[in-house]
Amino acid sequence: MQKDRKEVEVLIVLGFLDSGKTTFLQETMEDERTDDGGCSLLLVCEEGETEYDESKFKVRNFDTVSLGDKSELTEQNLTRIDREKKPTQVFVEYNGMWDMNSFFDAMPENWVIVSVLTLFDTSTFLTYNANMRSLVYDKISITQLVVLNRFKAEYEKEEYHKILRAISRRMDIIYEDETGKTEADDIVDPLPYDVTAPVIKIDERDYAYFYRDIVENPDTYDGKTVKFKAMAEVRKSFPAGMILIGRHIMTCCQADIAYNAFALTGKKLPGEVKAKDWLTVTARVSYGTCPLYSGEGPMMEAVSVSRAEAPEDVVATFY
Repeated sequence: MQKDRKEVEVLIVLGFLDSGKTTFLQETMEDERTDDGGCSLLLVCEEGETEYDESKFKVRNFDTVSLGDKSELTEQNLTRIDREKKPTQVFVEYNGMWDMNSFFDAMPENWVIVSVLTLFDTSTFLTYNANMRSLVYDKISITQLVVLNRFKAEYEKEEYHKILRAISRRMDIIYEDETGKTEADDIVDPLPYDVTAPVIKIDERDYAYFYRDIVENPDTYDGKTVKFKAMAEVRKSFPAGMILIGRHIMTCCQADIAYNAFALTGKKLPGEVKAKDWLTVTARVSYGTCPLYSGEGPMMEAVSVSRAEAPEDVVATFY
């Protein structure tokens, strides 16, 4: 961190063209409560149809900087802007076609992200999700709030809810109609299996949901018995009597497919289990530190294990 610069709070507004980013930030800068007494920097990374009317800003001390090209999004350039403008807070209108890692890599060391908001024009959201899934995922996976604006009465909230929740269950969702009236998403998000059953049975198609939920909500599964089908990973470097059991999951696109697995121990393991063998596992769940994890995680103690056929869809998804 620069010795002469304190931490700078950063608010990032994400979305594609015509999603309402400029309007949101215009209203933010027109709010007297936005003024923190220091310099507010508006960092504009995309030029849309709507222009800022700085004459209406209620923030007394502000600067606007535009990045016309992604090549300008570098740590050297942003650090120079930080030193010259000396902002106390930064509001970023981010380019919808730029990936977020580019911004994270370019951020000066003293910039701290405090909030991320993602806006979508509902009329184009499904098209973007179908054709630019990786960019949609990129915008949603890190956000605290998603606003689906221009939401018409004939749209089915469940369709949009399902897409968003498949990416993240942590953010809030707001539907905003064409008059500006907002409604918070209150759709109950039940899991596709019964976590109260004596044995929690996970269908083949539900492994991705199961893996995400057991990692995010460990207390729900601690001490429970689960049954699922998965593929073994066996290496000589693994501790004696321990294997990995899991499946490849595609969260966003083919480029992010990864093997997501649990450590499995116990005397019930069939002999000569090899890597890529498919098994049906019934196991008790506990939590602890494991040499196969980078820290603590779910541990599976085998109750019964049998050989199985590979599922029709080898890669698990959030269908």
